[in-house]
Amino acid sequence: MDLPEAAAISAQLQRLGLGIAAAELHGAACGWIAGGGEREGNWLAAVMVDPDLAPVAMESALDALFRASVRQFEDRDFSLGLLLADDEASLGERSASLFDWCRGFLGGFGLAAGAEPALSDEGREALADLARLAAASAQEEGDEDDEQALVEIEEFVRVAAMLLHGDCVLAARHRRALH
Repeated sequence: MDLPEAAAISAQLQRLGLGIAAAELHGAACGWIAGGGEREGNWLAAVMVDPDLAPVAMESALDALFRASVRQFEDRDFSLGLLLADDEASLGERSASLFDWCRGFLGGFGLAAGAEPALSDEGREALADLARLAAASAQEEGDEDDEQALVEIEEFVRVAAMLLHGDCVLAARHRRALH
């Protein structure tokens, strides 16, 4: 299932009065899912740490974003997509949205997985790398090498998120099935 357009997410966030970028919210939702957060109920209140937020309206852009993200994590084809600035945006805008996504992911993951999640060595390393990316700042100018580096970093982030989901959700599911 494809993710909704970033513009639709941004518009809904604005209507709700939430001061978060679409990329950061998607990162938070993905972190919540990867960390084993509840898939039913008010995920938005959980990732925004605001119990007073009303649940997401069914069939809204935010509902579609969360449902598509859950499906993508569960897809055996590793089809997780990141909701980032589009390809026509500047290098600075695209890298800033990737760093926002990473910040959101770390927040959502921490809320769902807790302070000491059971991670593989690769998972701990991936989480540390995501933290470094979340702390990075975007540069406005770049060349072809910078463009290629951003593509590679996006792929790393996508794989790291799926690895963490494997550690926290799929491994736990497998352990329960064995008992």
